[in-house]
This record gives sequence, structure tokens and C-alpha cells, in this order.
Amino acid sequence: MSSLEGSPQIAGKPSMVGAIAQGGIVIRRVRSEGDDAGKVQIMPRAEAFDISVEMQELIKVKRWHRGRLAGCGAQKQASMIITDLTQDWQVQYFSAFDTVHFHVPFAQLNNFAAETGRPLFTALSCHQARYDPVMFGLARALLPSLDDPATANLLFVERINLAVLAHLSQTYGGMYFPVEKKGTLAPWQERRVNEFLEANFSQSISIADLADVCELSRSYFIKAFKESFGQTPYRWLSKYRVSRCRDMLLGDQAIAEIAIECGFADQSHMTRIFAEFMGLTPGQFRRQNRLDREN
Repeated sequence: MSSLEGSPQIAGKPSMVGAIAQGGIVIRRVRSEGDDAGKVQIMPRAEAFDISVEMQELIKVKRWHRGRLAGCGAQKQASMIITDLTQDWQVQYFSAFDTVHFHVPFAQLNNFAAETGRPLFTALSCHQARYDPVMFGLARALLPSLDDPATANLLFVERINLAVLAHLSQTYGGMYFPVEKKGTLAPWQERRVNEFLEANFSQSISIADLADVCELSRSYFIKAFKESFGQTPYRWLSKYRVSRCRDMLLGDQAIAEIAIECGFADQSHMTRIFAEFMGLTPGQFRRQNRLDREN
């Protein structure tokens, strides 16, 4: 168990109630009666997401991104925001608050995706407050443990963390889990096609290649794949390629070279697909991350 590691620090009087670290995820409860209203929470940079869940209504809160106001107003109880900690963020509370934070490293999302046979894709989208009763319920279930971390049942905490990863990945990351297994790929087929796609993502891959790996006809394979993964093989592969591009863009390699290494026809092809998934071009993504790291 640990406390304040990787967590926001509040200028002035600390408001930490308790924290638990389990399975790479740090969960913290931070609250205030309002005596430190207006002081800034600086969110330390990390290769992780911060998922903040409000346990009570907020009268007023401001969020700052790279020194610019990104949001201002009230937030309802059970509202949630996902913050990408590779970027520069600050938060100002102007009233009493009670917030549960889940510090989720990118590596934990990647490991969860790999364990469930889903594509690697470290992108969660929820930058504005959104009502999420599922995350509120999971956070509320952890309150007794956060109030007394020394007596926390770590097996229970681990199960909550798995539920958090599944919910975030499916609701905000586009990951898909079939409810029914009828008409889907068998587990060994899911594993084989996942391994084949990951090993050959930079090559030209045909539906016939994938169907052969699963020992199925092309027509049946396409239907079964979509039932299993919630998307076509082409979209799965595009999403995986974008995730690889995202990691490589943090370095200094030329964008045109990254495009070829990740299996795109050329830089313009990569730019179009990358922008579709990420909401900005590869060049914009690289510049934004360089500016954030320099500040």
C-alpha cells in the first residue's frame, strides 16, 4: 500500500484521506470542507491516466490545461473526468469536495488488453465531466478501504480494479467484449488471429490470411471476428497501427518512416487514419507532446 505517489498535490493544507496501491493502480480519496478553496492542485506528469470520480456535488471547479482555462462550472455527484497525465493539468476547487482518483498507468491498460486478447490502444476519451454511475458505484465500494487502508482486503481491491479496467476500456477506449459467445471465434481462434495481426501489422494482410489462421471460410470469419471484437478486422488493425504510431511519435524518428514501419501506404494515409482515431494529426500530436514535456 502507498499514499501520495503519482497523485495531485494541493497547495496549502493537505486533504488526503487515504490511498491504496494494488496491481499497479493507485486509488486515492481526496476531500476538503472548503477551507482551502481556490488553491491549485498540480497534477504531476506521468505515463498514465487520472480518473477522478466526484462523491458529492461540486458547486464550482476550474480545470487548466497548459496554463489555459479548459473548463469551469459545477459538477454533479457521480460525474467523472479522465485526464491524460502526459500533459500539463491543474485543477482549482472553489467549494467543498470529495473525490476518488484512480491513477491508471498506460502499461496497466496495455496488459489488460493483451490478457483479454484485445488490441493495444492507450487512448481513453472523456475530457469533460460525464455522469458515470458505474465508476461512482465502484469508487463508493472502495470508501471503507480508503478510510482505513491498513485493514483493506487487497483481493477485493484487485477485483474492483479489474472492473474499472474493463469499464474504462469498453466505454471510453472502444474495446469490445461480446455478451454472448454464439457465432463468435473460439478462444484459440481469438488468440491465433490476435497474435498473427500483432506479428504482421506492418505487412499487407488479407482476409484469406486471417481466415486460414482460424481454419474458417472467409465469409464466416468476417462475421465471427466482428461478433468477437465488435469491429471489422480492418478497423482492428487500423486501431492497433495507430497505437504503435502514437508510441513511436514520442521519439525523433521521421513521421514518413513511422508510417511505413507501421504498415501504412505513406504519410498521408497514416495522417488520415491517425486523425480519425486520435482527433489530431501525427504532427500535431508530436508537437503537443513536445511542448508539454518542455513546460
